[in-house]
Amino acid sequence: MTLLSPPALFVALLLWAWAAPTFAQSPVPTPAPTPAPVNTQPAPAAAPQAISGPSHPWVVAAPRLRKEAYFSNLADGDTIDTPYLVKFGLTGMGLAPIVAPVAGTGHHHLLINRDLPLDFNKPLPFNDQYIHFGKGQMETVLNLAPGAYQLRLVLADEKHIPNFVFSKPLHVIVKRKRPGVDPKSLVVPGVAVLAPGAGETVKPPFRVALHASGLNVSSTALKEKGTGHFRVKLKPEGAPEVVLPLTNGFTELWLSPPPGAYTVSVEFIDNTQADRVLATGPATAFRVER
Repeated sequence: MTLLSPPALFVALLLWAWAAPTFAQSPVPTPAPTPAPVNTQPAPAAAPQAISGPSHPWVVAAPRLRKEAYFSNLADGDTIDTPYLVKFGLTGMGLAPIVAPVAGTGHHHLLINRDLPLDFNKPLPFNDQYIHFGKGQMETVLNLAPGAYQLRLVLADEKHIPNFVFSKPLHVIVKRKRPGVDPKSLVVPGVAVLAPGAGETVKPPFRVALHASGLNVSSTALKEKGTGHFRVKLKPEGAPEVVLPLTNGFTELWLSPPPGAYTVSVEFIDNTQADRVLATGPATAFRVER
């Protein structure tokens, strides 16, 4: 065996290092990722959502998001004869009977010659000056003696606790009582569109005010016998009809549709039997201008 001299040995080692495979620099193959297991089980059903009312591009919130009660057929300073059927309106809230709590709803109270309560954390009393409408009514017959009166509406929850939704005070004068008029004869069951008026020209957003006489209005969250909700039908000239169910117990809605000619009508739908129409009101023609 021949031994190499140190210089030759050094050269040989360099040549071997250059020609040898570079194992340390070779990439190590990465194993393919294990595919995720496929879930063959059906996705769980979504939880039911509360019904909040009509959803349509033309439906808008009340101006300034206001919430208030009002008298729809009386103005401050009016003189009336009694018996007189007074009608209630409501903006930004719905009606419901005093069966169970429903968010965004309440029922009307008529205050006669009484100011707003000082404590809104206590239920309203029951007497001749605090008249409750816990079934979802939108009206009552005034049978007051001749004289001057202050009237006010206050909305309250199912426990009769006011919820800061009320009307401005309204002052009326009862001139006389009409003899021989049965107050019950003034209540004729039915529904109607109070606004816009027939032939009126409106600018958006505008209010579609509804009224139910002899019927009780409620959110469909309560399947209470003897209650119902409004269903508005809006027909643009030359276009398909738009159907807007007010399932939240609202008694009005605000619209901002394109300019043109329209007709609007309203139905009253039973809350315990889907699509059972309890009453239908006449159609009203009006125009929208910008």
